[in-house]
Amino acid sequence: METHKGSCLCGSVRYTTQGPLGGVSVCHCSQCRKQSGHVYASVNIAEEALTVEGASNVTWYRSSEKAKRGFCRICGSALFWKHEEEKQVSILAGSLEGATELSISRHIYCADKGDYYEIDDGKPQIP
Repeated sequence: METHKGSCLCGSVRYTTQGPLGGVSVCHCSQCRKQSGHVYASVNIAEEALTVEGASNVTWYRSSEKAKRGFCRICGSALFWKHEEEKQVSILAGSLEGATELSISRHIYCADKGDYYEIDDGKPQIP
């Protein structure tokens, strides 16, 4: 079975995924830009396919009525995004270790993107 490993910057939170990862979604919303400093590149995985070591070091911030963001309480690395009504977790692609063979599949919340860059990779852009 396909597995991937990832961690925060300091290594206090480590995770393993079981099963294939989908394409990378790049979110351009203002919340993602404020948390990450630019855009949020993530992949989705079913909750039950994610194992987290050091979960006590993950702090969850409720960023809206229906979603929360998980980050390492020690180093501040953004790691997860979770919609309350869905059975999947978004994992920040940059936290994955080693070669992933993933690629960008789409851009989301493009109507809210920053004015200092262009999206010009030819991938679908969802307003």
